[in-house]
Amino acid sequence: MPKGQPSVVPDDGLTTRQRRNRPLVVVHTGVGKGKSTAAFGLALRAWNQGWPIGVFQFVKSAKWKVGEERALRVLGDSGEGGTVAWHKMGEGWSWVQRDAQMDNEEKAREGWEQVKRDLAAETYRLYVLDEFAYPMHWGWVDTDEVVSVLRDRPGTQHVVITGRNAPEKLVDFADLVTDMSKVKHPMDVGQKGQRGIEW
Repeated sequence: MPKGQPSVVPDDGLTTRQRRNRPLVVVHTGVGKGKSTAAFGLALRAWNQGWPIGVFQFVKSAKWKVGEERALRVLGDSGEGGTVAWHKMGEGWSWVQRDAQMDNEEKAREGWEQVKRDLAAETYRLYVLDEFAYPMHWGWVDTDEVVSVLRDRPGTQHVVITGRNAPEKLVDFADLVTDMSKVKHPMDVGQKGQRGIEW
Protein backbone atom coordinates (compact mmCIF):
# COMPACT_ATOMS: atom_id res chain seq x y z
CA MET A 1 0.00 0.00 0.00
CA PRO A 2 1.31 3.47 -0.81
CA LYS A 3 2.07 5.52 2.28
CA GLY A 4 1.80 9.08 1.04
CA GLN A 5 2.08 11.97 3.44
CA PRO A 6 -0.68 14.60 3.52
CA SER A 7 0.47 18.07 2.58
CA VAL A 8 -1.41 19.54 5.56
CA VAL A 9 -2.03 18.10 9.01
CA PRO A 10 -5.00 19.90 10.54
CA ASP A 11 -4.96 21.03 14.15
CA ASP A 12 -8.25 19.26 14.93
CA GLY A 13 -7.28 17.32 18.04
CA LEU A 14 -7.65 13.96 16.28
CA THR A 15 -5.04 11.24 16.21
CA THR A 16 -3.74 10.09 12.84
CA ARG A 17 -5.83 6.90 13.15
CA GLN A 18 -9.00 8.82 14.09
CA ARG A 19 -8.54 11.16 11.17
CA ARG A 20 -7.76 8.30 8.79
CA ASN A 21 -10.91 6.38 9.74
CA ARG A 22 -13.25 9.39 9.64
CA PRO A 23 -16.36 8.62 7.55
CA LEU A 24 -16.44 10.48 4.24
CA VAL A 25 -18.95 12.18 2.00
CA VAL A 26 -17.87 11.70 -1.61
CA VAL A 27 -19.37 13.51 -4.62
CA HIS A 28 -18.89 12.51 -8.28
CA THR A 29 -20.29 15.25 -10.51
CA GLY A 30 -19.68 16.87 -13.91
CA VAL A 31 -20.76 16.24 -17.49
CA GLY A 32 -18.35 13.40 -18.21
CA LYS A 33 -19.04 9.67 -18.17
CA GLY A 34 -18.00 7.61 -15.15
CA LYS A 35 -19.72 9.15 -12.10
CA SER A 36 -21.82 6.10 -11.23
CA THR A 37 -19.07 3.75 -12.39
CA ALA A 38 -16.66 5.30 -9.89
CA ALA A 39 -19.25 5.00 -7.11
CA PHE A 40 -19.80 1.32 -7.88
CA GLY A 41 -16.04 0.84 -7.82
CA LEU A 42 -16.11 2.14 -4.25
CA ALA A 43 -18.94 -0.32 -3.55
CA LEU A 44 -16.71 -3.18 -4.73
CA ARG A 45 -14.01 -2.09 -2.30
CA ALA A 46 -16.59 -1.83 0.49
CA TRP A 47 -17.91 -5.31 -0.34
CA ASN A 48 -14.38 -6.68 -0.13
CA GLN A 49 -14.06 -5.16 3.38
CA GLY A 50 -17.25 -6.92 4.45
CA TRP A 51 -19.24 -3.69 4.78
CA PRO A 52 -23.02 -3.69 4.33
CA ILE A 53 -23.83 -1.58 1.26
CA GLY A 54 -27.02 0.29 0.41
CA VAL A 55 -27.47 1.46 -3.19
CA PHE A 56 -30.22 4.02 -3.78
CA GLN A 57 -30.82 4.78 -7.46
CA PHE A 58 -32.64 8.04 -7.97
CA VAL A 59 -34.29 8.97 -11.28
CA LYS A 60 -33.11 5.95 -13.28
CA SER A 61 -35.98 3.62 -14.09
CA ALA A 62 -36.61 0.50 -12.03
CA LYS A 63 -37.07 -1.24 -15.41
CA TRP A 64 -33.45 -0.67 -16.41
CA LYS A 65 -31.22 -3.72 -16.11
CA VAL A 66 -28.05 -2.18 -14.73
CA GLY A 67 -24.97 -4.37 -15.03
CA GLU A 68 -23.50 -3.20 -11.75
CA GLU A 69 -26.71 -4.15 -9.95
CA ARG A 70 -26.53 -7.78 -11.04
CA ALA A 71 -22.82 -8.04 -10.23
CA LEU A 72 -23.17 -6.47 -6.78
CA ARG A 73 -26.26 -8.54 -5.95
CA VAL A 74 -24.40 -11.74 -6.83
CA LEU A 75 -21.44 -10.65 -4.73
CA GLY A 76 -23.71 -9.61 -1.86
CA ASP A 77 -25.40 -13.01 -1.88
CA SER A 78 -22.11 -14.92 -2.08
CA GLY A 79 -21.46 -14.81 1.65
CA GLU A 80 -17.85 -13.83 1.04
CA GLY A 81 -17.98 -10.04 1.48
CA GLY A 82 -20.49 -7.45 2.58
CA THR A 83 -24.21 -7.56 1.95
CA VAL A 84 -25.80 -5.44 -0.77
CA ALA A 85 -29.30 -3.91 -0.77
CA TRP A 86 -30.48 -2.18 -3.96
CA HIS A 87 -33.30 0.38 -3.98
CA LYS A 88 -34.73 2.02 -7.13
CA MET A 89 -36.70 5.25 -6.81
CA GLY A 90 -37.12 6.50 -10.39
CA GLU A 91 -39.66 5.99 -13.13
CA GLY A 92 -37.30 6.77 -15.96
CA TRP A 93 -34.20 8.67 -16.95
CA SER A 94 -35.29 12.27 -16.84
CA TRP A 95 -32.54 14.85 -16.97
CA VAL A 96 -33.43 15.23 -20.67
CA GLN A 97 -37.23 15.11 -20.31
CA ARG A 98 -37.78 16.65 -16.89
CA ASP A 99 -41.32 17.97 -17.51
CA ALA A 100 -42.58 14.53 -18.51
CA GLN A 101 -41.13 12.89 -15.40
CA MET A 102 -42.71 14.66 -12.43
CA ASP A 103 -43.48 11.35 -10.72
CA ASN A 104 -39.78 11.21 -10.01
CA GLU A 105 -40.10 14.15 -7.63
CA GLU A 106 -42.28 12.17 -5.25
CA LYS A 107 -40.12 9.05 -5.64
CA ALA A 108 -36.99 11.09 -4.91
CA ARG A 109 -38.49 12.51 -1.72
CA GLU A 110 -39.59 9.04 -0.60
CA GLY A 111 -36.10 7.74 -1.36
CA TRP A 112 -34.45 10.49 0.65
CA GLU A 113 -36.75 9.75 3.60
CA GLN A 114 -35.64 6.10 3.46
CA VAL A 115 -31.97 7.14 3.32
CA LYS A 116 -32.51 9.31 6.41
CA ARG A 117 -34.08 6.40 8.28
CA ASP A 118 -31.24 4.09 7.31
CA LEU A 119 -28.59 6.64 8.31
CA ALA A 120 -30.26 7.09 11.70
CA ALA A 121 -30.35 3.29 12.16
CA GLU A 122 -26.78 2.86 10.84
CA THR A 123 -28.11 0.22 8.43
CA TYR A 124 -25.17 0.36 6.02
CA ARG A 125 -21.48 1.24 6.13
CA LEU A 126 -21.49 2.57 2.54
CA TYR A 127 -24.37 4.40 0.87
CA VAL A 128 -24.34 4.91 -2.89
CA LEU A 129 -26.86 7.67 -3.69
CA ASP A 130 -26.77 7.32 -7.46
CA GLU A 131 -27.98 10.35 -9.46
CA PHE A 132 -28.97 12.06 -6.18
CA ALA A 133 -27.43 15.37 -7.31
CA TYR A 134 -30.36 15.82 -9.72
CA PRO A 135 -33.17 15.91 -7.10
CA MET A 136 -31.17 18.51 -5.17
CA HIS A 137 -30.39 20.54 -8.30
CA TRP A 138 -34.07 20.58 -9.28
CA GLY A 139 -35.23 21.52 -5.77
CA TRP A 140 -37.06 18.25 -5.16
CA VAL A 141 -34.92 17.58 -2.08
CA ASP A 142 -33.57 20.42 0.07
CA THR A 143 -29.78 20.62 -0.14
CA ASP A 144 -29.48 22.32 3.26
CA GLU A 145 -31.34 19.39 4.83
CA VAL A 146 -29.13 16.86 3.04
CA VAL A 147 -25.98 18.57 4.29
CA SER A 148 -27.36 18.77 7.82
CA VAL A 149 -28.36 15.09 7.89
CA LEU A 150 -25.02 13.99 6.49
CA ARG A 151 -23.11 16.22 8.93
CA ASP A 152 -24.98 14.69 11.89
CA ARG A 153 -25.04 11.05 10.75
CA PRO A 154 -23.91 8.66 13.48
CA GLY A 155 -21.22 6.03 13.37
CA THR A 156 -18.81 5.39 10.53
CA GLN A 157 -21.11 5.61 7.52
CA HIS A 158 -19.58 6.65 4.20
CA VAL A 159 -21.84 8.27 1.58
CA VAL A 160 -21.13 8.70 -2.13
CA ILE A 161 -23.42 10.90 -4.24
CA THR A 162 -23.39 11.00 -8.04
CA GLY A 163 -24.97 13.18 -10.70
CA ARG A 164 -24.44 16.31 -12.75
CA ASN A 165 -24.88 19.77 -11.27
CA ALA A 166 -24.09 18.88 -7.67
CA PRO A 167 -25.19 21.90 -5.60
CA GLU A 168 -22.42 24.19 -4.42
CA LYS A 169 -23.38 23.71 -0.76
CA LEU A 170 -22.97 19.96 -1.12
CA VAL A 171 -19.64 20.36 -2.92
CA ASP A 172 -18.39 22.72 -0.20
CA PHE A 173 -19.42 20.26 2.53
CA ALA A 174 -18.14 17.03 0.96
CA ASP A 175 -14.76 15.56 1.85
CA LEU A 176 -13.90 14.30 -1.63
CA VAL A 177 -15.27 15.81 -4.84
CA THR A 178 -14.45 14.71 -8.37
CA ASP A 179 -15.69 16.62 -11.40
CA MET A 180 -15.83 14.26 -14.37
CA SER A 181 -15.07 16.32 -17.46
CA LYS A 182 -15.77 15.12 -20.98
CA VAL A 183 -13.05 15.30 -23.61
CA LYS A 184 -14.74 13.09 -26.23
CA HIS A 185 -17.72 10.73 -26.30
CA PRO A 186 -19.06 8.49 -29.10
CA MET A 187 -22.47 10.16 -28.73
CA ASP A 188 -20.86 13.37 -30.04
CA VAL A 189 -20.73 11.74 -33.48
CA GLY A 190 -24.16 10.10 -33.29
CA GLN A 191 -23.31 6.73 -31.77
CA LYS A 192 -25.87 5.54 -29.22
CA GLY A 193 -24.99 3.82 -25.97
CA GLN A 194 -24.06 0.16 -26.17
CA ARG A 195 -24.12 -2.98 -24.07
CA GLY A 196 -21.15 -3.48 -21.80
CA ILE A 197 -20.18 0.20 -22.03
CA GLU A 198 -23.24 2.19 -20.90
CA TRP A 199 -25.10 -0.67 -19.19
